[in-house]
Amino acid sequence: MSEKFNQLKEVLGEVSDLHHVTAMLEWDQQVNMPPGGAEARGQQISTISTIAHKKATSQEVGNLLDDLEGQFAEGSDEAALVRVTSREYGKAIRVPSEFVAEQAIVTTKAFEAWIEARKKSDFSIFRPHLEKMVEMKQKYIQYFPPTEHPYDVLLDDYEPGMKTSEVKEIFNNLRPRQVDLIKKIKSAKQVKDDFLHKAYNEKKVWDFSETIISQFGYNFNRGRQDKAAHPFQTTFSVNDTRITNRFEEGSPLSTLFSAMHEAGHAMYEQGSNPAYERTPLAGGTSLAVHESQSRMWENLVGRSLPFWEHFLPKLKKSFPSQLDGLSVKSFYNAINKVEPSLIRVNADEATYNLHVMLRLEMEIGMIEGKFAIKDLPQIWNEKMNDYLGIVPPNDAQGVLQDIHWSSGLMGYFSTYALGNLVSAQLWEKINADITDLDEQIRAGKFDALLGWLREKIHVFGHKYDPQDLVQKVTGSKIDAAAYVRYLTRKYSAIYEL
Repeated sequence: MSEKFNQLKEVLGEVSDLHHVTAMLEWDQQVNMPPGGAEARGQQISTISTIAHKKATSQEVGNLLDDLEGQFAEGSDEAALVRVTSREYGKAIRVPSEFVAEQAIVTTKAFEAWIEARKKSDFSIFRPHLEKMVEMKQKYIQYFPPTEHPYDVLLDDYEPGMKTSEVKEIFNNLRPRQVDLIKKIKSAKQVKDDFLHKAYNEKKVWDFSETIISQFGYNFNRGRQDKAAHPFQTTFSVNDTRITNRFEEGSPLSTLFSAMHEAGHAMYEQGSNPAYERTPLAGGTSLAVHESQSRMWENLVGRSLPFWEHFLPKLKKSFPSQLDGLSVKSFYNAINKVEPSLIRVNADEATYNLHVMLRLEMEIGMIEGKFAIKDLPQIWNEKMNDYLGIVPPNDAQGVLQDIHWSSGLMGYFSTYALGNLVSAQLWEKINADITDLDEQIRAGKFDALLGWLREKIHVFGHKYDPQDLVQKVTGSKIDAAAYVRYLTRKYSAIYEL
């Protein structure tokens, strides 16, 4: 291996270390830090982010990339590292370090304001911070050459190569099919789910969630689960991938599904090739592929009938009074009940993508300047009524429910729905390869499933671009057909359509 390649890896390793230090500071802010530490934390993150950006965009890195271009066989790890690094370098050099520093401070203040605003259900507290955040994003877009749509720049940060027009086309094809399914379900006999909203002991639910994800294969020797205002997963290394979760009094068992979801992300990170550690190849290739892992474990596994044929008897032992006499089929139907809901993370599979489409419209409207920030609560409520036929009673259950805008994550939301599509595409391939998968899940065995994902998805990290990886594994690029088949089959059986 060339000396210059080793030099590049050394610099990239230092940049990776700095990014992981920033991630640690952000994790601590959401899990442990007292609110009074926000200003100092913002400055700390700003300092580290600025150093990382300057190092990543140095002339040394540019020269090394020029020297290494075309030096390695196509398809090799070395060629992939040079390709991915060149792409990231080409984007990063367009953004001034001063902007990176300012954005870190703005984001830290915005997060603390969001926490307070959500707690008090008062959008006015968050409004000036979101206005500044949108202003920063519009400024960020201007650093790049004109694109088909300004939002393309933001989307590309999370889903490399994907265009806003492509996402809109996918969603426009998917929306009428989901709306049609929802209408059919609405006219069918509804399932009962009152037992899901009874009082459940928080610690017992939390412990049960950890039992489930341990059985999945989430390695607690290389991870942990902590409490936060909004569930998330973060990575400090392949041997330190953490998740957070929360307990909601009105929906206590949602803790179980949040744990499955975040563990799906974390197991992807834990399965990344260790040789990619401290390089841009480590971790997932895109947010859509990442989300395919979390949604697969949460929904295709965790909301399946075979899964609860195994786990419901165990859950009944922890909660006999709440679940006494309940059949597996009744439990399965209840956790898959289709009903328009206010909160995205608790939405059923049939309506979830509509929540995402709403947010995509909101973000595009903000970036285009079409939506004034002061009007967002009203716009949100109107769109919720248009999409789902319900109106949030307050800001906390409406425009303030998601953490993303306070963290500067604009361009992110569409990847949730794209991840649903990818999960179904992968699921069809998995079931073709593991023909007794249902029986294995029914027995509480997940080794073969996790092994398949490790071999086909996880180990490659960011070696392949997302569309190329999906094509390589399933035979087609991201497409809605498999997901529509999955939803139609599942809900036709539950609702006897």
